[in-house]
Amino acid sequence: MSAAVEYPATPRSQAKADRREALLGAAAALFARSGYNGASIEDLGAAVGVSGPAVYRHFSGKQAVLAALLVGVSEHLVAGGQGVVDEAANAGAALGDLVRFHIDFALSNPDIIRVQDRDLDSLADEDRHRVRALQRTYVELWVGVLRRVHPEVSETLLRIRAHATFGLLNSTPHSARASSQVAVRTLLEEMALAALAAPRCGA
Repeated sequence: MSAAVEYPATPRSQAKADRREALLGAAAALFARSGYNGASIEDLGAAVGVSGPAVYRHFSGKQAVLAALLVGVSEHLVAGGQGVVDEAANAGAALGDLVRFHIDFALSNPDIIRVQDRDLDSLADEDRHRVRALQRTYVELWVGVLRRVHPEVSETLLRIRAHATFGLLNSTPHSARASSQVAVRTLLEEMALAALAAPRCGA
């Protein structure tokens, strides 16, 4: 069977895709600043220079925008994390690469992290369950690598260690925006690897 032919995007379809991405970027900043309930479709349209009704050409409503943000970022983490694990030469390399991958995400997306922390419950039930399932899948990627690094430690404690690392990496960007990205990145990597690679303590 022949491979499907991929055609280049037309100027119109590319413009539509670019506008959609602009709306998502604006929504992340707007929801982070004002909260999901404090922002309107009109606010979102104004942030990218279009009318409120024009937003409906891309999304069915404000809740669909939130779903695109939070489901999308969760899918990105799972796909990216799986790629990191698949390409790593060994468990130690996979752990270091996962840490660096998540640091890149956290430092690049502080607004989305804030929105997820505060507004996840504003999603429709189906979308919220989808985000939760993707989050569990992402955690288990880390636990699988940690199991290979620390085979003597229980999965429960490895899972706690992974969650604690996410807490560290996801919270720091909120307070580190004025600092050097290089310095923050180095500090986060050192702290995360120290926590994840430390030998078992009384498990």
